[in-house]
Amino acid sequence: MGAVRLLALIFCSFWLACTSAQAERRVALVIGNSAYKNVPKLSNPVNDAALVGGMLKNAGFEGVYIKTDLNGIEMRKALRDFGARAREADVAIIYYAGHGIEFDGTNYLIPTDATLETDSDVLDETVALDRALFAVEPAKQLRLIILDACRDNPFAKTMKRTIAARGIGRGLAKVEPTSPNTMIAFAAKAGSTASDGDAKDSPFATALVDRLPTPGLDLRKAFGFVRDDVLKNTGYTQEPYIYGSLGGDDVALVPAKPVASPTTDDRDATMQRNYELALQIGTKPVWDAFIEKYPFGFYTALAKAQRDRLAAEEARVAATEKAKAAQEEKARLAAEGAKQVEQAKAAQQAKVAEQERITAELTKKAQEEKVAEAERIKAAAQAKAAEEAKAAEAPKAAKGEAEAESSSAAKAEKTAPDEKTEAELKVTEEKVAALAPADDKPASLSVPDLSRALQSELRRVGCNTEPVDGNWNAASQRALELFNKHAGTKLEVKTASADALDAVKAKTSRICPLVCEHGLRADGERCVKITCRSGYRINDDNDCEKIGEKRPLANREESKPKRDVERKDAESAPSKPQASGQMICGMAGCRPVAKGCRLEIKARSYGTSQPATVEVCN
Repeated sequence: MGAVRLLALIFCSFWLACTSAQAERRVALVIGNSAYKNVPKLSNPVNDAALVGGMLKNAGFEGVYIKTDLNGIEMRKALRDFGARAREADVAIIYYAGHGIEFDGTNYLIPTDATLETDSDVLDETVALDRALFAVEPAKQLRLIILDACRDNPFAKTMKRTIAARGIGRGLAKVEPTSPNTMIAFAAKAGSTASDGDAKDSPFATALVDRLPTPGLDLRKAFGFVRDDVLKNTGYTQEPYIYGSLGGDDVALVPAKPVASPTTDDRDATMQRNYELALQIGTKPVWDAFIEKYPFGFYTALAKAQRDRLAAEEARVAATEKAKAAQEEKARLAAEGAKQVEQAKAAQQAKVAEQERITAELTKKAQEEKVAEAERIKAAAQAKAAEEAKAAEAPKAAKGEAEAESSSAAKAEKTAPDEKTEAELKVTEEKVAALAPADDKPASLSVPDLSRALQSELRRVGCNTEPVDGNWNAASQRALELFNKHAGTKLEVKTASADALDAVKAKTSRICPLVCEHGLRADGERCVKITCRSGYRINDDNDCEKIGEKRPLANREESKPKRDVERKDAESAPSKPQASGQMICGMAGCRPVAKGCRLEIKARSYGTSQPATVEVCN
């Protein structure tokens, strides 16, 4: 009865999964512009649109709207209508093949009736990429825009510039979507052009149709395969690129087919058989392989106990050898009559080594007791399971025919030879080989090799800029600290460890941010030179600023003429009363100095070249 319930539960789960996949509403708008009226016709976009549209229909999209050779009014109407459909959709995709243009850092899609005689016509005769982003934004789960519009643009060659400072780039400009779960795929990286190829369809469209419909394949990985295919087919001259980001869950264009999972009883039986095979070999790499294959469960705990017991034995042997070597060194120094200080040092080392040996012995005993206890628990669990199975089979024993069959089977089982046949031995060897670790993952590494491997992996994720030499120095420790900071881990940095190597290997992309020198900026995984337009230059903050007349401010004291300095010295001296009969002059003319008064020279006023003479009376 329990088996019937389990089968019913599995069936219901599959039915609900299929119902959920069918309930997901997915729509797509496919545009291919080939018949341009004012520039030479493109041969591929219409073919590419038909190819991609057919792929999306076969992928199960509810609505795929294919439009070709649209003028400006028709393109805007198609985007407006598709935006209304996207409001009720979970997934919305727009594919565009044709001409595009980058104008002052903004991307535009070019309809077939555009003339673009001047740069200002771009704003009136084209459709901004932001309009396409606006159309897919209402979708609930995924918003995807695919642009095969990075071709060499013939409009840019004949277009008149109304303002020389306005920039018209080669290809399309880099974009950063602001809406979540939004991706934009370019046929060629920003700032470069794409090729139509020599075939009926472009290399980019061909790769899309080959890779995107793979069931269960995450879109980010699918576009990675598209990139590899296009690079290979264009002689590494065209590199597709994606912008935007998705969440942590896999997002596939075609959902994976549901696969019936084995029942709990089947999994436990398989795990038990593999555990017994691993127990026959009894090496640490095999236990590691078993734990990696079965990270949870009762037998996983047994496997960890067995592995810890082996590790304790290795530590005990190493400690014993170390203690033995320390005792031999102590005896040698004593025999050679070494200095008392050296003998004391050797005695201390021997004492420490002996303590480590004793600790290792105790650890080994503790692990052996742990394994024995786990085996006792296992035996008790197996005995209990056997009793329950026997009780479940009791009703069948009442039937004579079933009892006879059971008796004959038991008899045949008892009389069977103990030796395995060659076929059984071969099956056993294959199972053991399946448990063995992969060839590309060695069971153990020496300290220099481990350090070198960890340095190499840290360099791959962008955290290590030093040479990979196997010397775990301060620079390597700083690199691992950077990894901890940006990956959110707490790995020990003092020494290179297998755990740290596994943690870094698990990261498939750059972790530490790319740091570029002055005059360069980060573009993907490399630093590129910053280019400012005419009349601008790069400032200290790596920004483009307008070049202006800037004169350094001179030190006022240094810029004074020598006579001014001498006059200042004279002015700083105390003034003396002047003789009578002196004259003082001002704006109203000159007059005699009043009786009982004197002239004093004051410091010159700001902005004048002569000192001021004033009349001072007691």
